[in-house]
Order: sequence, then structure tokens, then C-alpha cells
Amino acid sequence: MSELPAPPRLPIPAPPCGHELVLKVIPMPADTNGNGDIFGGWVMAQVDLAGSVLPARLVQGRMATVAVNEFVFKHPVRVGDICSFFAHVTRIGRTSVTVEVEVYSERFAGQGRYVKVTEARLTYVALDAEGRPRPVVVPAAHP
Repeated sequence: MSELPAPPRLPIPAPPCGHELVLKVIPMPADTNGNGDIFGGWVMAQVDLAGSVLPARLVQGRMATVAVNEFVFKHPVRVGDICSFFAHVTRIGRTSVTVEVEVYSERFAGQGRYVKVTEARLTYVALDAEGRPRPVVVPAAHP
């Protein structure tokens, strides 16, 4: 019995350097819009969740999304894609933390090949018990 030839190798774009993987999720048919693609609002909700992971480490308490500074849909997300959400803190203010989130999809039929589908920049604010902004205390070990 002879071996089948290996399929041709396509270059695989590396996920973003310097960004931490904070969420992986597979969208399902219930998440689609009228065109059969994944609804943009679903993607936005996942980006907000992913974007909150790194600020939560710094805030160490209650916080809220105060701004979606930028949100760009580059390609549609499809049912069955493996969506990887990468985040990076870009700014730490007195009461706020700004994060960039990049979303890459591995297509169901082409796993291992990443397509950048979305990028966003969001700002979160630390809140006290009464819901007012409070200072972010950055640990000494944080760059």
C-alpha cells in the first residue's frame, strides 16, 4: 500500500505577536444574521468579553465598558469557524484601561490557516461600590 502525497502547505499567518490569547469560541447557527453569516452583534459581544480579561487583572474589582473607540469588521465570520480573540493593553489611565482586540478565524474546512476577521479598541473604567470611577492601581511588576 502506498502513501498518499501530502497536501500542499500554504503559509499560515502567525497570530499577532505581543497579544495574549484571551478567548476561543465556535459560533453556532443560532448566531447567524439573515445572510447566514455570524451576526455582527454576536462578534461585538465576544470582543467586549475578550477585551475585559486583561483590564480585570489590573482593576481587581468592578469595571464597565465606557467606550468602543474603534471596531472594524474585515471579513465575515462563518458558522463553525474557530474564533481566537487576542488582546493587548495599549493604555493605562488614572481610572481606565484601553485594550486592542484582534479576532482571527480558522475556517471550519481550513483549520490551521488564520484569517483576521475583526479588530477593535475598547476602554474600560474601574468603578467603586457606588458605580463611580476609581483609580486603577497598577502592580509594580506590570510594564
